Amino acid sequence: MAFVAFMPMQKKVKVDRSLSLAELEEAYGKDLSAKKPNKRIKGVSAAVGEDIVKYGVSKRDGQKKARRQSKHFVCTSCHNVKREDPNLAYVTPEARLVYTAEQGLPFLQATTLYGAVNRDTYYNGDYEKKYGDLVAPARNDIRGAIQLCALECAQGRKLKDWELESILAYLWKIDLKLKDLNLSDAELVSLAEALEIPALHEEGVKLLNTKYKKQSNATFVLPPPDRKIGFGMAGNARNGKLIYENSCLHCHFQSKYSFLNLDKGKMSLSHLNDKADTYNRHSIYQVARYGTFSKYGKKSYMPRYTEERMSNQQLTDLRAYLTQSAEDM
Repeated sequence: MAFVAFMPMQKKVKVDRSLSLAELEEAYGKDLSAKKPNKRIKGVSAAVGEDIVKYGVSKRDGQKKARRQSKHFVCTSCHNVKREDPNLAYVTPEARLVYTAEQGLPFLQATTLYGAVNRDTYYNGDYEKKYGDLVAPARNDIRGAIQLCALECAQGRKLKDWELESILAYLWKIDLKLKDLNLSDAELVSLAEALEIPALHEEGVKLLNTKYKKQSNATFVLPPPDRKIGFGMAGNARNGKLIYENSCLHCHFQSKYSFLNLDKGKMSLSHLNDKADTYNRHSIYQVARYGTFSKYGKKSYMPRYTEERMSNQQLTDLRAYLTQSAEDM
């Protein structure tokens, strides 16, 4: 008797706005298996990963909690876990500031973890200047990127296998959906039609690739040469207030992640306004563009804002808010 070999049937997907981007890409033939978590490792789960991302610690079933990953930070110190840009194909810090404020999210130095699994590369651009050869195993490998973040950015310990895979499992819970891509009704129909015809799969992938960034760029830029003059542009104090409340206070209110305690009172605002023109570590120009290093042996520090995460105009807006507030109080 002759045996006929059958190819396994591909999962049928319905193309609507609730569909995950990855699921559609896989239906078009993209292999994402290397990015998927290894759930054969005991204790791996998205719930565990979420705890580590948000609280820095978790535990496997029936076991005691693991030691905190870092004494200084958790992932959400610098990363949001929700969408933070209104248009994922054209991202700007100006649009992000407004959007995050509307969504009740902080305005942070690091790219959101939402959709991280959908990116192709990590630690792009000038991060190689900061981390050197450490970037190599992280640039094209999401596991390497997670581990680099744990060790260098969070200044913590190396993640165990079950912790790393759990974080990856959680990141797959916050992957991009088609509703995030600003697709028109006609484009959605085109994607569905392309799925039915193998010869059109590549066209479907090309359309998807125009709708979101496959990497998050990072450009290190300098403070203004003359800090009394600033960047030579007019500032918008209203935007500056958003930056102060949704960025500065995210880390500095009640010294959450910092030695420097800030609030909305006159003392805090006047202090930052007085220091802005200087080369002091409390100058907004200094810390935004250079960050800070560890102090008195403590590993906590302030990461810098890249050009993509806070523009020169926004720094000018922050200065305008500080000056206005100091004068009004």
